[in-house]
Order: sequence, then C-alpha cells, then structure tokens
Amino acid sequence: MILVPGWMWRWRPAGRAVAAGLAAGVFFGAFVLVESGSWAGAVVVFVVLSLFQGARVTRRMGRIWPAAETMDGADRAAVVRATRRGEAIGDPRLAPSVVEYAGALRRAAEEDRPHRRVVLLVTVLALALAVHDTLTGSMGEIIVSWLMVALLVADLVWWPRGRARLLARADRAEASARP
Repeated sequence: MILVPGWMWRWRPAGRAVAAGLAAGVFFGAFVLVESGSWAGAVVVFVVLSLFQGARVTRRMGRIWPAAETMDGADRAAVVRATRRGEAIGDPRLAPSVVEYAGALRRAAEEDRPHRRVVLLVTVLALALAVHDTLTGSMGEIIVSWLMVALLVADLVWWPRGRARLLARADRAEASARP
C-alpha cells in the first residue's frame, strides 16, 4: 500500500489489480528467464505472480483505505498525490480524505513493521545462495542471485528512511487538511 503510486489510485480496483500484478509478474518472470533461460518457467511465474500480487495489493488497498471506493478516480489520485507530497489539498471537500489516507499510510507502515525481520532473514539466505551460486552456478544464476541480494540490501537500508520521509510528508498534509 505504501509503495502504490498515486496514479494507480485513479483506477478502479480491477485496474489497480492489473497494474500491480503485471509489475510483479514481469519483474519476477524476467528473473526466472535470466536465471534459467526457460520461457515456460518465466510465463508460469508471470501468470501466477500477476494474479496473486494483483489480488493481494488490491485487497490490501481496499482494506486499509475503504473510503477510497466511494470517491471518483481523479479525487482519489489528488488526495494520494497531495498526501504523499506533504502538500495542502487544493479542494476543501477532499480535506477529510487526506486525513483518512494519512492514517491509512500509518496503519500500513505499522502492519509492515514485523515483516522487516523476515526481510533480514531472506537477505541472509539470499547472500548465502549468491555465494554458493558464484562458486557452482551458471552465469544466469550468479547474476540473478547477486541482483536479488542487492535489492534486498537496498530494501533494508533505503526503505526505513523512505518510509519515515513519506510518513512525515503525510503528517504535514494531514496537519494542513485539519481545520
């Protein structure tokens, strides 16, 4: 939910599911293609992850910010954009929605906090696998393994600061939206 860009909120749930699902499917399908050279494996990963991630993201978005479904797409996108940027919303009728969305971002961040330990564990395991692949694997396996380690390390280092900045901007937007 925190990583969902503002433009995706313009769409209805089915459109958001397709966009989020396609992004995950293409990303991980490409990993499978590079690692194994198998188009069939890449297509299977693409289809399964597209469906799974699309449904998961859309359900979570709806659960965290249910009021969004009563708004039209342009209003949803304006609220998300102003809140994520920490700006005052230009339309006073959308001010309550800024407050709701800022709260939704905080709830999503709190729900994600326990998962950080899992990311750390997966990073350690990915590092061990990357070392093993470097010693025994093919070039595709080596590339994918070290790329995964780099992405996980970036997530561990960058994401806490990025989340803190996003929440600070949401707090600013919420404060400007309150009377």
